[in-house]
Amino acid sequence: MASHVEPRRFYIMKQVLRDPAAEPAGGAKREVPAPARAGARKGPGSGAVDRTISDVPLKTVYGPNDIAELDLTRDLAWPGEFPYVRGIHANGYRDRLWTMRQFAGFGTAKQTNERYHFLLEQGQHGLSVAFDMPTLMGYDSDAPQARGEVGKCGVAIDSLADMEALFDGIDMGDITTSMTINGPAAIAVAQYVAAAEKKGISRHKLGGTIQADILKEYIAQKEWIFPPRPHMRVIVDMIDFCTREMPKWNTISISGYHIREAGSTAAQELAFTLADGFAYVEACVAAGMNVDDFAPRLSFFFNSHIDFFEEIAKFRAARRIYARHMRDKYGAKDPRSWKLRFHTQTAGCSATAQQPENNIVRVAFEAMAAVLGGTQSLHTNSMDEVLALPTEKSVEIALRTQQVLAYETNVTNVVDPLGGSYYVEALTDEMERQAEAYFSQIEEYGGVVEAIEAGFFQKEIAEASYRYQRSIESKDRVIVGVNAFVKEEESHDIDLLKITEETEREQARAVQAVRSRRDPNAVQSGLERLQRACRDPKDNLMPHLIDCVNAYCTEGEIVDAMVAVYGRYTERSIF
Repeated sequence: MASHVEPRRFYIMKQVLRDPAAEPAGGAKREVPAPARAGARKGPGSGAVDRTISDVPLKTVYGPNDIAELDLTRDLAWPGEFPYVRGIHANGYRDRLWTMRQFAGFGTAKQTNERYHFLLEQGQHGLSVAFDMPTLMGYDSDAPQARGEVGKCGVAIDSLADMEALFDGIDMGDITTSMTINGPAAIAVAQYVAAAEKKGISRHKLGGTIQADILKEYIAQKEWIFPPRPHMRVIVDMIDFCTREMPKWNTISISGYHIREAGSTAAQELAFTLADGFAYVEACVAAGMNVDDFAPRLSFFFNSHIDFFEEIAKFRAARRIYARHMRDKYGAKDPRSWKLRFHTQTAGCSATAQQPENNIVRVAFEAMAAVLGGTQSLHTNSMDEVLALPTEKSVEIALRTQQVLAYETNVTNVVDPLGGSYYVEALTDEMERQAEAYFSQIEEYGGVVEAIEAGFFQKEIAEASYRYQRSIESKDRVIVGVNAFVKEEESHDIDLLKITEETEREQARAVQAVRSRRDPNAVQSGLERLQRACRDPKDNLMPHLIDCVNAYCTEGEIVDAMVAVYGRYTERSIF
């Protein structure tokens, strides 16, 4: 949720699309005008740029020669058929719309619970939990490290008491919930299970998704706790537990969203996200799990940026790459293991603080790209998120944007309506080619963890971000309201949601009250058993985490017990 006044992304690709002349009917060659200087436009009036936002060079027109190597059966097929480039469901959205899942969370659990009830009343299909920074980093709300951040970028969840309040009056067996949390993800799952079981709802009935993608934290978002290798053990234990105990639960959501928000190109987002996903597959298989037991419950999370056709091509390429790798490299035999299912969120980094109402328009186009790309669920950003947490009014507009898209535009009537487009298919092929090139580079490092430790991903994204920012400053790319069509005097006359210091004090008092009324012996014994399990790689951590949660151990206490065994991670600086 950053504006274009901060450095973003731009990356000069070393390999480009083939550029044969397009062939009109009759086979005669058509002369294609030579492109102008890389990244240049004729000025704001023309709107023409000769490359995508990720710097893939573009031709003026595309034709049959641009997809001459495309095998319709092998590379495209029909929707619902391998390699699923046209979608994982034969009838697309005709059978079922995507899930409208607005990301929400702020202040205390009680405040966020009220927002959830509002969203459900407005027609939202599922819930999505945004946690505050102390929770994401594994600190309690009364910890010194949490000062000034409690409830600011999401909801504060310190213990089971907060999780119970968060879902008060909500049927957890009927609703699906997505939780965007990574470092303490296993603890959040334990809290969710415990809260549901206190309502009499079996863990077997719980549906939803936990993000838990710790690899992208080291790559992009930087909200980690433990070093990569022990943290992979925690994630594998969680995937194993959820596969056995929570059959309706998506055990991990491998996230490219934050990689893109950090400054990557579309191809980098695609490649790095899928590489992370394959790393989890390899780790689970190495731990003795059968790929077809856990792969059907893996899910992905992508960014939908403003370059309309590039984003659609990215989503289509992602399905094809995933299907081929899962079947041919990892030996999955169940077709469900070949199907890439993903959630999409419109690009926070495309939003601007200047003229924030323009963000409504950006979000509408980004949402349509996600739908035409075949997403399974969607969050549309609110216009004011670059300035503050969204107000109830702006959240309603964001949700209505999805509803207009679903019920008024008729884009859901035909599956993959852009399939067969010379341009879209050529761009889809290019996305796949660049992703495979990145896979080869990652393999040269020895794998994803080794590439993280070497700073490969971080350096690639930093260079992309720098070049993109330079393109905006030079006006090679026009951002409406930022470097063109600017108002000399501009004021933000929209209401903003503000989290007060009293919210932090209230949450600190609440966590202290939990500590005062629980059984200290149950807390101590639970944490001691957890520490022993951390030292024993054969002992799954999840049952011990659930025991700690049920004893009302706080998240900070649980994290500290695990840190005593695993340590805390410090990133190696890359310049």
